[in-house]
Amino acid sequence: MTPPIILVAGAGQAGYQVAASLRQEGFEGRITLIGDEPGLPYQRPPLSKAYLLGKVAAPALRFRQAEFYEQQRIERLEARIVAIDRAARTVHLADGSSLPYEHLVLALGARNRVPAVPGIELDGVLGIRTLADADTLSQRLAQTKRAVVIGAGFIGLEFAAVAAARGIAVEVLEIGQRPMARALSQPMSAAFDAAHRGWGVRLHYGQGLERVLGEQGRATGVRTSTGQQIDADLVVYGIGVLPNAELARDAGLTVDNGVRVDALLQTDDPAISAIGDLVCFPSPWATAPIRLESVQNAVDQARAVAARLAGKPAVPFGALPWFWTDQGDLKLQIAGLSDSHDATVLLGDAAQHQFSVLCFRGGQLIAVESCNRPADHMASRKLLQRHTGLTIAQAAEPGFELKAHEAATRPAA
Repeated sequence: MTPPIILVAGAGQAGYQVAASLRQEGFEGRITLIGDEPGLPYQRPPLSKAYLLGKVAAPALRFRQAEFYEQQRIERLEARIVAIDRAARTVHLADGSSLPYEHLVLALGARNRVPAVPGIELDGVLGIRTLADADTLSQRLAQTKRAVVIGAGFIGLEFAAVAAARGIAVEVLEIGQRPMARALSQPMSAAFDAAHRGWGVRLHYGQGLERVLGEQGRATGVRTSTGQQIDADLVVYGIGVLPNAELARDAGLTVDNGVRVDALLQTDDPAISAIGDLVCFPSPWATAPIRLESVQNAVDQARAVAARLAGKPAVPFGALPWFWTDQGDLKLQIAGLSDSHDATVLLGDAAQHQFSVLCFRGGQLIAVESCNRPADHMASRKLLQRHTGLTIAQAAEPGFELKAHEAATRPAA
């Protein structure tokens, strides 16, 4: 009997993890991991932080060395998929060749959203998504005195912190009214605003990008939506991403804020699963289907799909979302989703950048944001997963500690 063939489209975090986890789960069939970037699959989170600071070298970013893929019988193919033929269960590649599959896992990730403004094509305007992007930025930083960052999200502020640490004058444009507003509570946003200002970063809220200014093909600054002109040697944008869902849409799969999947992470086609930044999925932690741009979500979904494809009982995906970002000497860790929270309780000392914000909705704890409080983060993940029913009144009591509460409410062994 011919062993089953699983093709994994995309060699980022989700793609690598599903291939590795298939072998860990005992799958003995053929696995082909297809990616369109040269070299071994690698981690992306350090690119906008430690890698730009020179603390991590490129080889250390790799998930595994080449020997791992050989030992695990994971075939690696550097190629670009141009079409999916669902009827024939085949993918077509840019070089004209094709590959068959019994099951296809789409792990195509996302790409930077590029500001649609005049001058965006000028030399010196960059995004951060790939190792090649980070290498280019690293070279540019050595000659940069003034940088403008478009977007005060995680990526934009991670880069701003790196640039400020290297002595560069940094200005950040944000169309919203506070940093990382989509993901954070107001108290945590305020703390990061104060920290960046303390590092010398200038933040401009309520201002978008009207155009990039330049001379002789090179960026020299920006004009904001309010008419302000800011000089710059380098312009870096981080205004979100777009899921790479075109292949799925062209193949007739449902696409709505990413590839739509069910609770088992299956698409409309039972022979195709989808995971990671690409997918919009139902979650018990959200009030509507969501798409999460998170390393941990990619890992958790990859492991879930690998277990199902290896023959384990199919279980609806329900992992607790959690995230992190490192900016300067601040490590922010988030457990849960704080969307539409209506009350917060602060623990610790925000002025000393060692505190947590507990976010409640309708009296129920839904998320915890922890800045330089790793013990709070670990305790909050356990509490949220157990649905312990922590109340606002309990959390607001003098001397309340998350770690102690978690230990006191832990089920007996």
